[in-house]
Amino acid sequence: MRCAVVTAAGTTKNADDDNGTPEPRRGGTAADAPLPRPLLRSAVELYLDLHAHPELSGHEHRTADRLAARLAGHGCAVTRSVGGGHGLVGVLDNGPGPTVLLRTELDALPVTEATGLPYASTVPGVMHACGHDLHIAAVAGAVELLAASRTTWRGTVLVVGQPEEETLSGARSLLEDGRLYERFGVPDAVLAQHAAPLPAGTLAHAPVGGPPLMAGSVAVEAVLHGRGGHAATPHLNLDPVLMAAATVLRLRTVVAEATAPAEQAVLTVGSVRAGERGNITPDHAELSLTIRAFTEPALDRLAAAAERVVRAEAAASGAPRAPEFTVTARSPVLRPDPALTARVRRAHEALLGPGRVLDLGGSAATEDFPHYASGGVPAAYWMLGTAGAGPWRTARAGGAPVPPNHAPGFAPDVRAALPVGIRALAAAARRVLDPGPAGDREATS
Repeated sequence: MRCAVVTAAGTTKNADDDNGTPEPRRGGTAADAPLPRPLLRSAVELYLDLHAHPELSGHEHRTADRLAARLAGHGCAVTRSVGGGHGLVGVLDNGPGPTVLLRTELDALPVTEATGLPYASTVPGVMHACGHDLHIAAVAGAVELLAASRTTWRGTVLVVGQPEEETLSGARSLLEDGRLYERFGVPDAVLAQHAAPLPAGTLAHAPVGGPPLMAGSVAVEAVLHGRGGHAATPHLNLDPVLMAAATVLRLRTVVAEATAPAEQAVLTVGSVRAGERGNITPDHAELSLTIRAFTEPALDRLAAAAERVVRAEAAASGAPRAPEFTVTARSPVLRPDPALTARVRRAHEALLGPGRVLDLGGSAATEDFPHYASGGVPAAYWMLGTAGAGPWRTARAGGAPVPPNHAPGFAPDVRAALPVGIRALAAAARRVLDPGPAGDREATS
């Protein structure tokens, strides 16, 4: 990863430096000065509310309500329950022209927040630790910006509020069960951005000819069966906890044994669940694991190797029945469309200056966003820097690392990141939409 460290007048203070509620900045950089203060204040208020009230995958009813209300207030026709869950689509129609789809995620994570922020999560054990609240506020702000400048563009803006991204199932539900493209039309471009622990006030794109921006993934649930009983009679039981422990250790060798040294791949067992009490041997153990790689053949090979290990360890332990090995989700490798990415990057460089638009190498993080590109729909995806200047400098000097996504301390610098996120989406959308009678004024978006 190549990331130039860039600081600017508007990005030197972290959102929680004064342990207070972030306020919109007053001018300073080209990235945030042009945004109307009422628009930015509204976006910040939405962010704070969403951050304090996170909802897990499949339960995003309040979050969907808030986004739907904002979109409707900006002139969008909103359709709810797309795909049978909490998915929603807002349509901002501005005459004949191209269609651009802006996607944001709605769900949070089962993480206990440890940021100490005054607007921290009020839901025990649940946190917006991946920045989806920031994404929602940015897309709402971008739509408000576009709605207020209809004379500068023509076409249609589709806004998709996607539930269940963290389980990698939401995109397919919208596209297949919700018949997204059949009902609302196939877009000319799909755009999305994602919070990342890069300097706040910067954006990052995959370089032309570089590796994929994100890995593909396979999510698996495995169940190992034993024979439960009293902890005092282990000779009469078959302990699935021991079976699970052996399986986890063996799974950790799969990447080394099933991939070439130059291949990038990751296998993680993120959850082990078994039993309720220390004096009872349970009758089964459950494992949740994810496999990540940058090619579909590597994903297939690793999934097959993982299943072989699970079944072999169960057989070696004399399990009374074969284990269950269920693929619950699969996401393709994320390869943004080169031509569309080049157009969007030019818009971002015009917006921020080339020094604040960075190159980003491939990441083992994964997304279900690539499903929106099925059938050849061009898609662009970029990273939105969220790390405040203070924490970033500390990390660069060898101090504590910037808390990454999914960490309890993940705390975006809202005042620096949100204005850039709003303008980045609006500028990218304008590159796809036709210029209106007043001309293409994306520099003011």
